[in-house]
Order: sequence, then C-alpha cells, then structure tokens
Amino acid sequence: MNSSSEPSRTLAGRILKVNHAGEQGAVCIYAGQICMARWTARPLLAEIRSFKAHEEGHRSIFLAELERRGVMRCKSYWLCAVGGYVLGLLTGLLGARAISLTTVAVERVVLKHLRQQLVAVADDAHAVAAISAILHEEQGHLDAATAQVLAGGVLSRMIGWTVSSATESVIWLGMRL
Repeated sequence: MNSSSEPSRTLAGRILKVNHAGEQGAVCIYAGQICMARWTARPLLAEIRSFKAHEEGHRSIFLAELERRGVMRCKSYWLCAVGGYVLGLLTGLLGARAISLTTVAVERVVLKHLRQQLVAVADDAHAVAAISAILHEEQGHLDAATAQVLAGGVLSRMIGWTVSSATESVIWLGMRL
C-alpha cells in the first residue's frame, strides 16, 4: 500500500484526526473555564458543564472513527489540550462575557470548517456521519453563547479575533502534522 492510500493520509483521515484533537481542545477550554467560573461567572457553570459534556461526546465520536480506521490521533492533540486549558483559564478569569465570546469565536470557526468538510468528504459515508453527528450541538453552543453577548466593544473584538485566529491556526497546523 503506498503512503497516499493509508487511512491517516487520506483527506478524511486527516480531517477526522484534526477534529478529534479539536474536540480535546474544546473539552479543555471548558475545563479551564469551569475552574475559573466558580469565582467569576457562577451563573454560567451549568451551561459550560453541559457544553463540556457535549464536547466529550464529540471527541468520542471521532475517536471511534479513528479506531475503526486504524488511525493514530493527531500530533497536535496535546497542543490542543494544553492550549485549550490555558485559553479556558484566561477567559474564565475575565468572566462571563469573555467565556461567551470565546465560545462564539471558536464555534464560528468550527462550524465553517465542519460544513466545508462535509463537502470535501462527501464520498466517505463514515466521515460524513461522524461530522454530521455533532453539527446540531455545535450550532446550539454558538446560539446560546451569542445570546449571552450583547453589543461588542474593544475587548469583544480582541477576544474574538485572537480566539478565531488561534482556532484557525491550530486547524491549519493539525492538517499538516
């Protein structure tokens, strides 16, 4: 078998690896936010815990598909974990608005990529099923967080740009590792 036909070298294999790592990052963002929100955003704790549970389920969906294919997890997995936790701690420290802005920024990027991925892997029924399985909950996270964020200011734009750029960068890097 040549390297271009190995499961981890196919576009679907790479996408699933990066999605799995991204879900690990999301779990860790919410874990960091939960840690800080106990002091800074207590009213959001139930929602953040719910979102974290969803992301753990999403991570399991992608892990099961990686295992089915015999594909190792992405090399960016631990980068996503550590980076996500630090991002969660920092935004959690800044309070409810920063927590919600972070969710909005991440989910906008994630949803854009998921929709593009569905087109790119349309001929791979298992990849389509894995990606499709999480779309509704990811959209729900975006909708709920958007409802928490009112008019934006400088801090909103800074957090949004920084988090969106970091998310795009991690996806870009993961697709190349």
